[in-house]
Amino acid sequence: MIFEEDIKESLKTLRQGGIILYPTDTIWGLGCDPTNEAAVNKIFKIKSRDENKSLIILVDGLSMIERYVNDIPEIIYELTEVSDTPLTIIYPAGKNLAKGVCGEDDSIAIRICRDEFCSDLISRFRKPIVSTSANLSGKPSPINFSEIEETLIDKVDFVVNWRQDDRSKSLASPVIKINHDGTIKIIRK
Repeated sequence: MIFEEDIKESLKTLRQGGIILYPTDTIWGLGCDPTNEAAVNKIFKIKSRDENKSLIILVDGLSMIERYVNDIPEIIYELTEVSDTPLTIIYPAGKNLAKGVCGEDDSIAIRICRDEFCSDLISRFRKPIVSTSANLSGKPSPINFSEIEETLIDKVDFVVNWRQDDRSKSLASPVIKINHDGTIKIIRK
């Protein structure tokens, strides 16, 4: 079964500090252990991305968010319950993450992933997974696996086979920022 083999190989790669190319609940992403600074640095090098740009992490639920965010505003519990599409939320202050994952202001972007593959992978890994679009910095995000550049594929440690043949058009998630005072700012619709 491809699904189970991909989960096992992804776990092995993540635990060894490697980079995976994997399908998410939105677009295909590059992923690593967000608590491993060497792995995070490798993502920046693969993407040729400025290290001052923060990364998104995927979690499997609210209890995991609580381990990586200081002071979760009450509105978050309501937002995550009513959102019927993937939603990335930027929290004011992250914790327990490698340098480079959080923004310069210590904020952290997190999305609760409801995708079958990602949820299972995160649950078994028992940590969040970095998720950054599978493209070189400044290039368009791929709509599906067939649009990912071969040069990028060659740089990762493991490529997930699950859903490679899926040609449906995927979009990046909306992004909102929760400020310290509880106000919300829309970053990307």
